Amino acid sequence: MQRITNSMMTSRFLSNMKRNLNNMSTLQNQLASGKEILRPSQNPFAATRNKQLANQISDNEQYNANIKDTSNWLDTTDTALAQAGNVMARIKELMVKAGNGAYSEDEIATIKNEVVEKSKELAQIMNTTFDGAYIFGGTKGTSKPVTVDSNGNLAYADKNGNGFGNPAIPDVSTGNDKTNAESQLSTSLKTEISQGVVVEYNKTATDIFEFTDTKLGDINVMNEISTLINNLGKMSDKTGATTDAEKEAALNYVNGEGLSKMDSIVQNLLANRAQVGTMQNRMESAMETNEDQNYNMTDILSSSEDIDFTEKTMEYAVMQTVYTASLQTSSKVLMNTIMDYI
Repeated sequence: MQRITNSMMTSRFLSNMKRNLNNMSTLQNQLASGKEILRPSQNPFAATRNKQLANQISDNEQYNANIKDTSNWLDTTDTALAQAGNVMARIKELMVKAGNGAYSEDEIATIKNEVVEKSKELAQIMNTTFDGAYIFGGTKGTSKPVTVDSNGNLAYADKNGNGFGNPAIPDVSTGNDKTNAESQLSTSLKTEISQGVVVEYNKTATDIFEFTDTKLGDINVMNEISTLINNLGKMSDKTGATTDAEKEAALNYVNGEGLSKMDSIVQNLLANRAQVGTMQNRMESAMETNEDQNYNMTDILSSSEDIDFTEKTMEYAVMQTVYTASLQTSSKVLMNTIMDYI
């Protein structure tokens, strides 16, 4: 028969009390933090899984931040393209008026002056900024992508503001400045909207100013506006420097090739705006997908990581009762010696 000594009882009691205190401390920490797992060592598998879920939720939040910035950029782009469309529609309207052979030189001169102003307005639109960056500048976002002279001749601009790219006027920009600007102006911007999904979202000045028409071939908007202004100048000339044949050729251009190309330019703007609209829809869809994923992952994470406060509070109350009862019992039992039980 094994003897139960007083020291053994004391040791067993202290061990049980220590375990109860540890359990109470764990419950206190769980109630304070609201988390089931306080240290990875408590449940390495669950801790790793929870960390992965938390990282995915954080990534999706960043993706949605990217989407919000991109959506705002696209809204600005859409507004600018709408304004550009209005400008080109007005120029087309002026061309139709100028094509009326009954208009006098003075009336044609007035039309020409308005076209020049509309060209300057178009340059201003193409230099629209969002959050400090030129939206049509490609990766050349810190300096204006387009410049215009006093005669309404548009051109791409290098970092110093020197023009190039309009066949109707000489290039001012040369060398590396021109080469770098050409590359930057045609480069698309990209953003990540979900894991592994990277999209291009911007429209560049080259998208707007240079395109190919299936019937008319390559079209350079800057060149077409300069050519229009030049022909209107011939039609309104009263100095005698322009022959009647040249005036007739200018009128035929305005009514024929020029008007056809202007129609194509307006359609290209509409096509680019439609692409922006499609991208806006994609951004909205991607954000909704990310939000749905985050909702589901947050729910899973909560069920795995968060405590049931009611349940834990009841457990803690039970632990307190057990602890108090143990103290009361020990005060009676440990005061006696083994001899009291013989």
